[in-house]
Amino acid sequence: MNSKGTVDGGVEKRGKVVVFACFGGFSNTGIATALASMDAISEVGLDKASIGCLASVPLGTETVRSKCDAATKIVVVDGCPTECARKLVEKAGYTPSKAFVLARDIGMEKKSLYEDPITIGDVIKSVEPEELRRAKELIVKAIME
Repeated sequence: MNSKGTVDGGVEKRGKVVVFACFGGFSNTGIATALASMDAISEVGLDKASIGCLASVPLGTETVRSKCDAATKIVVVDGCPTECARKLVEKAGYTPSKAFVLARDIGMEKKSLYEDPITIGDVIKSVEPEELRRAKELIVKAIME
């Protein structure tokens, strides 16, 4: 393995879980996917899991594909029933090991953050701490299973 965390030939080291989160900023559920995923990765450690670049998945970006190909599993976290993140991951040819929808799986009520002018502090406050805790627990469990 070289200093970039790859083995000879540039192939990614196996063993990590890749988490793809919607990160959608138009609603509290999308913001919760980002916050809960980052909290989950922080709890389990970067040696076990990382957050993948969802925007690069449908583009076929070589570095993202190599990380996905080397992953022990792929976990997808969507905020709402539209399931954009899961659909993008599947369209790229990957089958998620686990796929969550916060509105369904923790009963989170989706609230738009689009209509009114808001600050970044308002966005963070739009996610209830208990909902964030429950979402993080789902993601951590999926990573560690």
